[in-house]
Amino acid sequence: MPAVISTAAIPRDADRVVILINPKAGQNAAQLWAQRLAELLRKRNFHTELFTDLAEATLQANRWHAEGRLRALVGAGGDGTAAELVNQTAEGVPITLLPAGNSNLLARYFHLSRDPETLCRTLAEGVAAKLDAGLANGRVFLLMAGCGFDAEVVRRVHARRTGRVSHCTYVRPIAEAVWSYEFPELRVQYQQDGLATTEQSVRWMFAFNLPCYGGGLRIAPQADGSDGLLDACGFRRGHLWPGLGYVANILLGRHQGLADWTAWRARQLRITSEAQVPYQLDGDPGGVLPLDIRVLPGRLTLVVPAEAVGGG
Repeated sequence: MPAVISTAAIPRDADRVVILINPKAGQNAAQLWAQRLAELLRKRNFHTELFTDLAEATLQANRWHAEGRLRALVGAGGDGTAAELVNQTAEGVPITLLPAGNSNLLARYFHLSRDPETLCRTLAEGVAAKLDAGLANGRVFLLMAGCGFDAEVVRRVHARRTGRVSHCTYVRPIAEAVWSYEFPELRVQYQQDGLATTEQSVRWMFAFNLPCYGGGLRIAPQADGSDGLLDACGFRRGHLWPGLGYVANILLGRHQGLADWTAWRARQLRITSEAQVPYQLDGDPGGVLPLDIRVLPGRLTLVVPAEAVGGG
């Protein structure tokens, strides 16, 4: 957990809560949890409205936030839901999560519970934490961006997706990508604190805002979502056998000791390649390079338990 995160008490007159139920996330379970949460909030005298339409939910949240009445916009879903909420709302709109998605990395990191009673207490008694986000080709991301091998796996998973995604869903795409992905060169230009532009050549890279990655893998455990910087890192070599070694060492948590590993911190980056290389944002397909990334200090306002950020 970051050492210092700026937090603020939620104003007492912020008594409106918007709940968005992602129909793809947990479906019946998510709906039941969200409905129970709404009942509990109403018993605490919060005016609560439920939506299944993203545009309607974010429109209401933006309206109540502008009036100073919004306590939180709650997304019943996972990391994809969180990213959609931030991309569709004004800066400063407080959000939180009822974790019910395929991936709940942000919720787990900040100890957000899917138990309606616990989340109700967080909304009533928690704090608003100010966190950085990233901006990648105009889209806000919260956790990380990946360019190369893992983005190719994500692309394959979503190309054949027909329902909910589980860990097993990734087995075949990972195996296929290991044997077919060619690890083309990625050219990275970046700046640190307004200094001259530096260049790196890598074959697989990441830019982390928070130290969260699927499967509990700790690729950049030092990443701090409140320092105004992105933690970028990657591998320098390509092709099959180095790629197999990279995957194995990440799984074993030994990748940062490899001679091929490189890491740096930056406020903005530009990644290009002569090949058609995919990138992913928070575990969802983003597109193909080139990719321009920059940090957005304090872009995310997240309602969390006080103890999750050292406030309790």
